Amino acid sequence: MGETDEALFAAPPPVEKAPATSPATSPGKKAGPRKPHRNERLPAEERPVARVAVDVNLAHLDRAFDYQVPEQLSADAVPGARVRVRFAGRLVDGFVLAREDTSEHTGRLGWLEKVVSPEPVLSPELAGLCRAVADRYAGTLADVLRLAVPPRHARVEAETPPERPEPRAPAGHGWGAYPRGPALLEALQQGRGAHAVWQALPGEDWPARLAEAAATTAAGGRSAVLVVPDRRDLDRVQAACEAVAGEQAVVALAADLGPAERYRRWLAVARGQARIVVGTRASAFAPVADPGLIVVWDDGDDSHAEPRAPYPHARDVAMTRAHRDGAALLVAGFARTAEAALLVSSGWAHDVVADRATVRVRGPRVTAIGEDDRQLLRDPAARAARVPSVAFEAARAALTAGAPVLVQVPRKGYLPAVACAHCREPARCRRCAGPLALPGRGDAAPTCRWCGHPDAAYRCGACGSTKLRALAVGSARTAEELGRAFPQTVVRSSGGGATVLDHVPGDPALVVATPGAEPVADGGYGAALLLDGAVLLARPELRAGEETLRRWFGAAALVRPAGEGGRVVVVADSSTPAVQALVRWDPAGSAATELAARDELALPPAMRMAAVDGAPPAVADLLAALPDTVEVLGPVELPPGTKLPGAEERTEGAERCLVRVPRTQGRTLARELHAAQAVRSARKEREPVRVLLDPLDPL
Repeated sequence: MGETDEALFAAPPPVEKAPATSPATSPGKKAGPRKPHRNERLPAEERPVARVAVDVNLAHLDRAFDYQVPEQLSADAVPGARVRVRFAGRLVDGFVLAREDTSEHTGRLGWLEKVVSPEPVLSPELAGLCRAVADRYAGTLADVLRLAVPPRHARVEAETPPERPEPRAPAGHGWGAYPRGPALLEALQQGRGAHAVWQALPGEDWPARLAEAAATTAAGGRSAVLVVPDRRDLDRVQAACEAVAGEQAVVALAADLGPAERYRRWLAVARGQARIVVGTRASAFAPVADPGLIVVWDDGDDSHAEPRAPYPHARDVAMTRAHRDGAALLVAGFARTAEAALLVSSGWAHDVVADRATVRVRGPRVTAIGEDDRQLLRDPAARAARVPSVAFEAARAALTAGAPVLVQVPRKGYLPAVACAHCREPARCRRCAGPLALPGRGDAAPTCRWCGHPDAAYRCGACGSTKLRALAVGSARTAEELGRAFPQTVVRSSGGGATVLDHVPGDPALVVATPGAEPVADGGYGAALLLDGAVLLARPELRAGEETLRRWFGAAALVRPAGEGGRVVVVADSSTPAVQALVRWDPAGSAATELAARDELALPPAMRMAAVDGAPPAVADLLAALPDTVEVLGPVELPPGTKLPGAEERTEGAERCLVRVPRTQGRTLARELHAAQAVRSARKEREPVRVLLDPLDPL
């Protein structure tokens, strides 16, 4: 920091001088500490210096600042309290990190202006975790604190918290199907920091298994944090934990609770009233006392990635916390990511999987298109048909047996992509050139998917035709077509614009759902049809195959075992590696293969990579500050009208560059990127640059 910045930001108003003589004392009485007059501030007698984390997200000011504590505020200015201080001439919020006797700052210190609340909401452990996450993602502590600590609600702080009983120990557990399952529970009971990647069996009651692990940890005297992707999963896990440990022993944290209820529950956790916490991605920062277990369910779901700076992933937050606190970590799901495979291959985590014989007994029969010649002889058009005859046969058999059928459709809407029926030219909006779609059946006009403008007078710009044909079929159109194919069958829709169903009865019905919105059926589904597999696999993304397999496993796991007639038909070529992994039900092997391929191509997670987005001059300026050992790839253009954080309007002509280093140099890369951002913020550069460490889709 330059001399000018030091004078501006680190030298608040001069310290007011105390009178040279103390007030007169009565004869025979010992002189004590003088009480300050009204509006007069004297330093606190004990630990008069407060180290404050100021709510300023400029990279070159990402450090703690020292302030003098007035005697009037000394009792309330405890470590972790919310305060207000004067910074660069204005009042800003902050947290007291520590109280000290002296300061290393050689200049004069400003005063602590106000204690907003004496409630110690930022414990030293939570502050250390936030600092570690900020360093890992080249961000600022202020940004991470906004994610970790919810806004204050004064009325809630004044409430008398209810008494919460100790959680009950589970009467039994269902981890016997996994050879290492009992050993994992034993480690949790004894408070050991075990690290594991759990591969859930098809049809597994995974909320009950996680509840047993959490209750076992709590019974051993430590706390458990269970992180799930969305509200539907949260409700299931919360109900399972309450059934095992007791309703009052569990706290659920979610963003949709409202400010008062969210803060009330967060305070209950911070005050040590609950040992089991269930929540979405922000709950990875839950301020539990003595964490003993941190679980991340379905870590491949992009809901675990925070969309706000510095964009941390819940899995990485959980790993950092487990390492710092000596807690156990459990990364779990029906599928497996390359990042989870790296934890196992590096020896940092153990594999918790069932043997192949158990998988074959518990799993449904999976059929792919073209898996044998007899299938193609019976239906020569099977490779081209959207719903081939083998899928219809599986659905009819399940409905005849009295079971529901799940139909997974990757697209929502009716006809989400249309083209000219004569020349096959994609239909475009005449206002913004966006893709047109048909929102519903009948005479509905094609509507732009970008600006929403209906174009009732559409005419192809290439040939002049007014007729359209479908390029893609959405969930609404699929439900309509299946309703005509099975006229006596109930058709239910979940997701894709329709109400997301949490549960459906075990009666014969067709359930059309988009990925992630599949409801649970009583007794399991009799069959599952996974449509448009080639579309999912053809997406131009690094994680296309991994994400497709995750969606398929999530749907197929809801189907009954093959011994009970359960069947899965995936409408995709059987020679595709992802399809073969589904047929074998081998997510661990597929993830290991994916990791090896990325290692060979020097892609994450084998390499540490960051994406740098912004206007070309700003990106070039930041990259010029990095050392020569950093490999730079690109640039490539970002979609038109990309909105960057901190920009007042959308940035035209923005580009992305990728930088990568070996995994062992990941901390160095984060430090160099943070330093480069600090130089730009110190120079008050106007063009914003976004830095994403370990982006989900760098390509």
